Amino acid sequence: MADSHGLPCWYELGTSQGHLGSAGVFYAAILGWDVQDSGMEGFVYHLAASDGDMVAGLMEMPDDVAHVPPFWMLYFSVGDADKTAADIEAAGGEIHRQPQDIPGTGRFAIAADPQGAAFGILQPLPMEGDTGGNAFDQSQAGHGNWHELMSSDPDAGFDFYSGLFGWQKSTPVDMGEMGTYQLFSHDGADIGGMMGLGNAPVSCWLPYFGTKGVVTAMERIREHGGEVIHGPQEVPGGAFIAIARDPQGAHFAVVGPKDMNE
Repeated sequence: MADSHGLPCWYELGTSQGHLGSAGVFYAAILGWDVQDSGMEGFVYHLAASDGDMVAGLMEMPDDVAHVPPFWMLYFSVGDADKTAADIEAAGGEIHRQPQDIPGTGRFAIAADPQGAAFGILQPLPMEGDTGGNAFDQSQAGHGNWHELMSSDPDAGFDFYSGLFGWQKSTPVDMGEMGTYQLFSHDGADIGGMMGLGNAPVSCWLPYFGTKGVVTAMERIREHGGEVIHGPQEVPGGAFIAIARDPQGAHFAVVGPKDMNE
């Protein structure tokens, strides 16, 4: 798993209590996901599949954090969850949930970087043969495609994640008054960007999911009770993006061609 250390590997929605079913219906309509109950004993956790690949989990906010607004959590693959958790704390981050096992999946922990942006780490169990695809796949619609950190100190944020995951700085994009949008890469491939807070009230990660047509995705978002905050906007490379909020208030984004026939 050495080459996957630091790669995004899972996307998890924590939604408001009582709205898990409706959240699944929303994302199924927007991203074409097939959302089903995982069948876990004693814990309600829904799994979303895209073309047969497991791409995301959906759950209600646990009682101890029920006051937290709904949001998407990004998980990054690590070779040793316990060592990485210790490295996070040594680098000034926090561990909100200490490493623990998920039967049949691996070992995970919930953390925050020194600026307060929450994220997860996952040490996957070894899999025999083909694992059936990854939640992060920039070539497929319905999968995770891009990862954006809005931070109160993006330079310090890059240093933290670079030390933790080995990410490298890629192309810097001048956004004028909004500062620099710093692309970052894993093993030479761009996987996300970092910037200042912008309109975000606190430091946070924003996942982008691939779609076959951004404009039609925006129409579906509005039709199913979500809100489009920004877009469609063309980004370097020719793709388009839109940033949105689901009916429960969780932010997410979509990326792909502007129209479905492109």
